[in-house]
Amino acid sequence: MVLKILGIALAAWIVLSVLGAIFKFLGTALVIGAVLFVGAAAYGAIKNRSGRSIGS
Repeated sequence: MVLKILGIALAAWIVLSVLGAIFKFLGTALVIGAVLFVGAAAYGAIKNRSGRSIGS
């Protein structure tokens, strides 16, 4: 009985540890993706502005 409870607790601990690592990675990937997106948008806006001709 005690071993069954310890086994369930161990399985739950492993599952929560794996989920925590996944969410930590996803949070880091989200920040990196947001920074890259803002950088690409800023680069596109600057490039588009410099490509305009003076007469238009």
